[in-house]
Amino acid sequence: MELNKNNWNSRYETKETGWDIGFVSPALKEYIDQISDLNIKILIPGCGNAYEAEYLFKKGFKNIFIVDYSEIAISNLIKRIPDFPIFNTICDDFFNISGQYDLILEQTFFCAIDPTLRDNYAKKASSLLTNDGKLVGLFFSLPMFSDHPPFGGSKEEYVKCFSQLFLIIKMERCYNSIKSRTNKELFFILQNKI
Repeated sequence: MELNKNNWNSRYETKETGWDIGFVSPALKEYIDQISDLNIKILIPGCGNAYEAEYLFKKGFKNIFIVDYSEIAISNLIKRIPDFPIFNTICDDFFNISGQYDLILEQTFFCAIDPTLRDNYAKKASSLLTNDGKLVGLFFSLPMFSDHPPFGGSKEEYVKCFSQLFLIIKMERCYNSIKSRTNKELFFILQNKI
């Protein structure tokens, strides 16, 4: 199954968005609430309807950048928050973007890309982060589908994928997942080694 721009737009048009929980995930909300520097540069890849970006923006964060294949997803955020800086929205493939960020927030993007691209994801995230920048978010911690997203995985697999480029500060069962994802997610904090 090729996951391209048309495919993702179609999913939004037909409301095939099972990954969309309708609000900022509790684990990321709790992490965001601990950040005191409102000026850090934050990237949210595969942002979807971008509830994390909305939450950050309403809390006063100044440098939030979102990227998604789907212009429909990005326009959904702009409809909810007309003041969100349009130049901070990137409608493109994550692997095409550039820049330097202090924090990358991961929420259901990693599980949507083909598992053969996971090492490339780790390299790309590392290249986009500042020297001590962090990749923070949630991974599914169980096998899922093999022919379409969401693609699951295991802690062992994730450690192998990320440990060459990142210091694994935390990767543990998420205690505050939404009900339907209880005991199915790992919360992680990875610090760039490069």
